[in-house]
Amino acid sequence: MDRVVRRRLGFGGTLLATLFACASLTPSLLPRPWLYQGVMGAVTGILGYAVGASLGALGRSVIRYRPSERARRISWRVMLGGCAALAAVALWYSYDWQRDLRSLMGMDTRITWFPPVILAVAVALFCLCLLLARLIRLAGRRLNAWLDRYVPAYVGHVVGASVIALVVTVFANDVLFNGFVARISDISSVANEGTHPGVRRPASASVSGGPGSLVSWESLGREGRRFTATATTPARLTAFSGRPAAQPIRVYVGLDGASSPQQQAALAVRELERTGAFGRRVLAVLGTTGTGWVDPHIADALEYMYNGQSALVAMQYSYLPSWVSFMVDRDKAAAAGRALFDAVRERWARLPAAKRPKLVLSGESLGSYQMEESVHDLDELAAKADGAMFVGPPNANPIWRRLTTGRERGSPVWRPVYDDGETARFAQEPGDLSEPPAPWPHPRVVYLQNTTDPVVWWSPELIYDRPAWLEGERGPGVNPEMNWFPLVTFWQVLVDMTAALDVPAGHGHRYGANIADGWAAVAPPPGWAAGDTLRLRALLT
Repeated sequence: MDRVVRRRLGFGGTLLATLFACASLTPSLLPRPWLYQGVMGAVTGILGYAVGASLGALGRSVIRYRPSERARRISWRVMLGGCAALAAVALWYSYDWQRDLRSLMGMDTRITWFPPVILAVAVALFCLCLLLARLIRLAGRRLNAWLDRYVPAYVGHVVGASVIALVVTVFANDVLFNGFVARISDISSVANEGTHPGVRRPASASVSGGPGSLVSWESLGREGRRFTATATTPARLTAFSGRPAAQPIRVYVGLDGASSPQQQAALAVRELERTGAFGRRVLAVLGTTGTGWVDPHIADALEYMYNGQSALVAMQYSYLPSWVSFMVDRDKAAAAGRALFDAVRERWARLPAAKRPKLVLSGESLGSYQMEESVHDLDELAAKADGAMFVGPPNANPIWRRLTTGRERGSPVWRPVYDDGETARFAQEPGDLSEPPAPWPHPRVVYLQNTTDPVVWWSPELIYDRPAWLEGERGPGVNPEMNWFPLVTFWQVLVDMTAALDVPAGHGHRYGANIADGWAAVAPPPGWAAGDTLRLRALLT
């Protein structure tokens, strides 16, 4: 046991562990807290050690030459001295790198940053991970030794390695991961039964959960109750428009409202009919995030633009946090999106063409994925709807990926131009929607995506491939000092997601008032002017 668990560190593993950990200190898309940096340093360090140890073992099996003991001692001293110096320099500069990131985003540059504690956290977690890995290795050796008594050595080693790999995989997936998801699910289901402070059952019959609703208040779930109860009041709409306003319609069906996505969608359509939604001027099908949340800016902006002559419909498919739903509930999101859009559009299409409301789609984050999955491609989207606005789309969005991959030569991935911008356009700032200067007929599709939004740019390919958004001209707000490192950048951007909402609007995963410009481009009501958009921006801000 001593030889496996207490053996000294390997040369290649130690070197790459240090390089990886130091690379994790370099800037990424967003500022991060010092504690997250310590955890990231440990994770990237253990990955680096695994890579270095594997390369070292491979080199020893191929190259027979072994340096003398004196040469090894000198090499270790030089390597350890260099690693210590590099770690000290990286920790020293990490403070300035984080301040530079905050300065780029207009944030307070006075931060709490503890390099010695970061180092201590990273080293402690690294040692814990290394101990666990060596205990697994010890178990494998014990198993191989036992198998060698009954089968040839090469057979025993193959069987032993396979058994250990299977046990670790099953434990990690079925015990740790599934247990974690089950625990999160239990917590989330309890939270889903609660109600946000200040949210009360609405008195309006125009929203789900109100008087005469086919959907009970209790079945809406936590986010559904907030969505329907916070519909913009006619008084506020009148104050904005200066004209008498209608009561906006908001329809929502929670997970407890029906037993399948198809039944939920059918219930949503009946609720739309009950409220008179098909007689409004605009009907928006909205995607939800994992918990069932709808971005209030998306809903409020459309209601202000149409002075209450609007109807919004959404459907819950999960109550898990979005990052968990992204891993385990994406199929449910896609199925719910298709069921809802197909059901609403089928009923909408039965209306005389002259009397149909504008039919638009929208969603933020996983909600945009849900709505994209309701159609096959951009052409079908443009053929079946009067426009769409997707906010902070995840990198996994199928239509987004096709448009980005097929962008015109010379257009950056963070502001791609597809088919001369004839249908879809991408924006971080309002002025981006006027590019390219070619005609932009309706129906229009708008993607709002910040160049520093980790939700948009994180993907598994970051493990092994340099992303296009770090090549050539950088997007606004992206630190010019940011570089791509194999494995490391993957974890940096993943950790950035935890801080994606802790930055000012226009950065990270915060889009704020830009949603007003998105709707103004996609579905402006008659007579809507640029000045109205500016007033709506100010109100949303």
